[in-house]
Amino acid sequence: MDSSTNAASDTGPDEGGGKPDPHAAEERERLQEAVLREQVAYLIKALGGPEYAAAVWSEDGRRVEYLYRPGFILARDEHWRDVADTVGAERLDDERSQRQRGLTVLRVTTDADTSVPDILARVDRELGLGKATPDHIMFVTGPGRLCPATEPEEPGTSPAPHPGITTDLGAGTDVFVSVVDTGWWPPAATDPASPWLAGVDGDPETIDLDHIHPYAGHGTFIAGVVRTQAPAAEVRVEGFLPTGGAAYESEMVVQLGEALAWSPDIISLSAGCPTRDELPLLSFEVFWEQRLRHQKGTVLVAAAGNDGHRRPFWPAAFPWTVSVGAIDADGARADFSNFGSWVDVYALGTDLVNAYPTGTFFCHEPPNAGDERTFTGIARWSGTSFSTPLVSGLIAARMSRHGISARKAADQLLAEAATAGRRGVGPTLYPAN
Repeated sequence: MDSSTNAASDTGPDEGGGKPDPHAAEERERLQEAVLREQVAYLIKALGGPEYAAAVWSEDGRRVEYLYRPGFILARDEHWRDVADTVGAERLDDERSQRQRGLTVLRVTTDADTSVPDILARVDRELGLGKATPDHIMFVTGPGRLCPATEPEEPGTSPAPHPGITTDLGAGTDVFVSVVDTGWWPPAATDPASPWLAGVDGDPETIDLDHIHPYAGHGTFIAGVVRTQAPAAEVRVEGFLPTGGAAYESEMVVQLGEALAWSPDIISLSAGCPTRDELPLLSFEVFWEQRLRHQKGTVLVAAAGNDGHRRPFWPAAFPWTVSVGAIDADGARADFSNFGSWVDVYALGTDLVNAYPTGTFFCHEPPNAGDERTFTGIARWSGTSFSTPLVSGLIAARMSRHGISARKAADQLLAEAATAGRRGVGPTLYPAN
């Protein structure tokens, strides 16, 4: 959602003197709904169409409850046979589908007109809640706003980068940060506009510079934010969300397992999703049990999402992540940021300025759909997507400064954030000087 919309007030005074304007509130809600529907349509198209992606909407049609992969469900290894026999499903036997030990991907073989939500309702009735789940679709911090809280904006006269680079140029020395995202735009490492990205590497992202697609450059921008707080950190961008900034959860955990093969200290993940019945992501439960908890000291830092409510957003809502919400420049919680007891810390998430591909972007979202924006290596962007790497960079800096593990550094920073917390917001971290 564009920042001009994000800033609109739903309680602004009318010309008669101070009363809330209900028409402004209604218009804002209509605009947000239009943005959401555009984002859902783009995501479904990017994943291949309705055969590959579907959405469950709230009864009033204003909110996406969750997105899922049609025709497939997930179960733990110990439950899959019971689930398959109950609903008519078969285990996928291709190697990649079953590469996360403990998790089984099932293809539904019953009537094609029977939806995954209906199938899972039957599993709940006959086998118990949670024995099977959708293969949820994860995306770069939404929905409500299925992307960063704004489309990328021209930086204007804003300084680059913002927040600025810490004066401790050795911060992050011998620390390895894995950014799991859309991929890496290699020219940024040598572009005079973004010298702080020298030495960053990763999976190259394919971008048409004459028509930059939504979410393009997201991983590069995030790597740049990490480097502002930890200029000496080794940063690698894994290209795990190239399709419309989205991936099935069953594939995401396999890709995270591949990221762990590099033995990172910190994984910065600016992606997630809401889930059916707000239950934890089954794939990530298994990933934690089978993989991550055995990777001693590694910390997963995850974005809290941009829905502006307190419903859990996964995997950020797991207790073993460091979940990050967004504040604005004044220290108030950003209106788009999710919040609640499951959010560990808040950091700057509005109007960050960092590296972005040089080229032309055409807006997809109302009210700016069709507007042309031209970039020369730098953009301004908002969302919990970008507060997340700021915290990842602060953890990396604390590690190198004190010679401690990522887990220890994260715990110390969260303790400090709690003492610096702001009433009505929560624990808060600020960029380094």
